Amino acid sequence: MSETIVLTEDFDGGGTRYHGDGDLGEGGQEEGGDPLFELADGVTMSNVVLGSPAADGVHCEGSCTLRNVGWEDVGEDAATFRADSASARFRVEGGSAAAAEDKVFQHNGPGTLTITGFTVEDFGALYRSCGNCGSMDERHVVMDDITVHAPGGRLVGINENYGDTATSSNITIIGDDDRDITVRQRYEGDDDGDEPEETGGRFPSSAGRTTATTRTWCFAPGPDGTHCLYEESDITYQ
Repeated sequence: MSETIVLTEDFDGGGTRYHGDGDLGEGGQEEGGDPLFELADGVTMSNVVLGSPAADGVHCEGSCTLRNVGWEDVGEDAATFRADSASARFRVEGGSAAAAEDKVFQHNGPGTLTITGFTVEDFGALYRSCGNCGSMDERHVVMDDITVHAPGGRLVGINENYGDTATSSNITIIGDDDRDITVRQRYEGDDDGDEPEETGGRFPSSAGRTTATTRTWCFAPGPDGTHCLYEESDITYQ
């Protein structure tokens, strides 16, 4: 496909595979690219596979649901969620994503994104609340029943100074024996385009090291009851 498909009503792709061509034939990391699909407010897209190149994936212009959508090779982002109301609700139900050099899900507008039953592998970040958009908002993400295959960078990046929250449960991380994947990364977001500064995340604890090859990791400060809403027992390693 060489032009963005704009969906104004619910769409079931029946497992059809789509990939970009022509103007949508790029799968790089340049910001501001066009998506393969653009969803109007309230639309549900189901049973679609995005192949390679996937351009800028899917754009939700308001509340939307992505059900059983798979990204074989994420381009700039798998999906970008944009709205102008704090009441916006975005849902990702089932599906998977792989080979995301940077972000899988990019949250630019206000509202709440819920991700359930999703599988991700080989990624930079599963979710990022935009850290330097021209208009910054309070954003929330809820994750449940997520399977993560290493390698990966971080599961969640949120801006604590804008009141973002991240709630997680039933997270299974596979193949990350050295605990290299960051569960939460907090940032000091800004609206002037500067790269946001990290304000909390994960660091190795030598005090918890029992052998040269066995390490425990401390989260700084980890679950905090304010922004990072989970228990250590919600994260399982295999």
